[in-house]
Amino acid sequence: MKSKNQEKSLANILTNTQTNIGTSERVVSAVGGGALLTYGLKRGDTLGVMLSILGGGLALRGATGHCQVYDALGIDSNDKSTNPKSPFDNSWVSGKIHVTKAVTINKSPAELYQFWRNFENLPKFMSHLESVTVTGEKTSFWKAKAPLGTTVEWNAEITSEQENQRIGWKSVEGSDIPNSGVVEFNPTSTRGTEVRVLLTYESPAGELGAIIAKLFGEEPSQQVYGDLYRFKSLMESGEIITVEGQTSGREPQAKKASA
Repeated sequence: MKSKNQEKSLANILTNTQTNIGTSERVVSAVGGGALLTYGLKRGDTLGVMLSILGGGLALRGATGHCQVYDALGIDSNDKSTNPKSPFDNSWVSGKIHVTKAVTINKSPAELYQFWRNFENLPKFMSHLESVTVTGEKTSFWKAKAPLGTTVEWNAEITSEQENQRIGWKSVEGSDIPNSGVVEFNPTSTRGTEVRVLLTYESPAGELGAIIAKLFGEEPSQQVYGDLYRFKSLMESGEIITVEGQTSGREPQAKKASA
């Protein structure tokens, strides 16, 4: 009897709850929630329990199309015409994320430019990249790691180029994650070079996707910061210093990579 009452209660929640979430946001909540729930259950520890609870809440949010927080704030993203300022309107869900980072490297602009210009070198210091294959004079195929052990792929093309100064690129239409980037090599007053990277990408799940990515250690700002310092280490010493898998009292180890 209790089981039937529980089933009726769940059915009432799913069918009688007023929808105040738009379709895109519901899909993101359901998919992201399901992924977090699965990952949390696999972990089986305290963090896993917390992630499972969060994932279950997101999944229910997507299934019902109802958000209690939106209720409290008077937000209804299901009706853009009456609430154009909803934080989950189309421009927000597909909004672009911008990252800018810089590092000074004790090498000439020409040396750094030539190494970067061969995009197949990028996975040597960009931890999220599995591979980059040059397919033409200005085209390449990229494969990158994504949360939960998945991968994303895209084709890219060079859009602008100034020898020893600047390289600009972007993904082609239809890519898993639309993105673009610019790297600049600016000589400093000493013999070093400031390498400045500007990246723009569209998370397929918008800001919610970015939040989920942060939970799995894939926050783009931190990622680019780490990539640039690995690039610095590789170009200056021919090795990449890493502390992965080490405890806090040990000396960092050098990971050899051919520059």
